[in-house]
Amino acid sequence: MRFPLWKRDAEAGPAYFIRASRSDDMGAVDLLLSRSYPRLLKADYPPSVLVTAIPLISRAQPELLRSGTYYVAEAADGGIWGAGGWSLAPPGGTAQRGVAGHIRHFATDPVHVRKGVAAAVMHRVLLDARAAGLTALECFSTRTAVAFYAAQGFEVEAGVELRLGNAVVFPAVRMSRAI
Repeated sequence: MRFPLWKRDAEAGPAYFIRASRSDDMGAVDLLLSRSYPRLLKADYPPSVLVTAIPLISRAQPELLRSGTYYVAEAADGGIWGAGGWSLAPPGGTAQRGVAGHIRHFATDPVHVRKGVAAAVMHRVLLDARAAGLTALECFSTRTAVAFYAAQGFEVEAGVELRLGNAVVFPAVRMSRAI
């Protein structure tokens, strides 16, 4: 059984609750992603990349929401401040046997960045992935999130270009860590 985590941050205001996402979180996670990615990625990507990538990456993924390994940081008022999770399959790929999982679709509402929300979600992800028997996690980080993942123990492996849809190439950074 999974147990929730309540966290109160004096600067953030009300408490938030880390819980597994549900299918009915689709609209709230879509809103989170559409608020987060355009604002937070703006400093690290040219407009020509963002105009094509944002519509593709700022939509919740139904299979992740139902997976039991994707989490949201839900505020006391019901708003979603952050989200993220893990899967055995890399983004756009198929599950592989092994001991490494893949970090998936992390985001924090721009109003709540640098207040511990994403770190609390990551803490839950690490506990859950370890309990599932994984010994390592990998991620494809945006340029913007490299410092966050490094603070969470991930190490840079290489720059990569992710294919989004048929023609969009999105520069990212492959990172990993033992758990």
